[in-house]
Amino acid sequence: MIDKNKVKEIVEEWLEGKEYFLVDVDVTPDDRIVVEIDHHDGVWIEDCVELSRFIEDHLNRDEEDYELEVGSAGLGQPFKVLQQYINCIGKTVEVLDASGIKYKGTLLSVEEPNFTILTQEKQKQEGKKRPVLVDVERTFSVNEVKYCKYLIDFK
Repeated sequence: MIDKNKVKEIVEEWLEGKEYFLVDVDVTPDDRIVVEIDHHDGVWIEDCVELSRFIEDHLNRDEEDYELEVGSAGLGQPFKVLQQYINCIGKTVEVLDASGIKYKGTLLSVEEPNFTILTQEKQKQEGKKRPVLVDVERTFSVNEVKYCKYLIDFK
């Protein structure tokens, strides 16, 4: 089986001096290698091809046969690394907290290991018959949420 750490080292070598960052490397027992990279401005297919060739140049198919897939982390997928949170500051995200409650709001800040969103919640206010929407800042720990992901807005 191909060593996941070896693949990570190869990818990190390719990433040196580039604005891309590694999101994830997965190696299955049947030697299917999936590499996910990301960039603040998105991922170009040409760079995925270049990284794929770089990995292939550093692995020996004569020793082990493998399947290789290199791509972007994917819009709308849960964040896996802190840099993804940082890249989405000011954008709308969805958070599923540890208790199963979903929040939708604007990602305000990231300070490892926490992030803060601005969300609107209905709250009962004195002198009002009905609850009104108010802005509420909520801070979460990256390690304690089930997921946080960017919400695509088509407006």
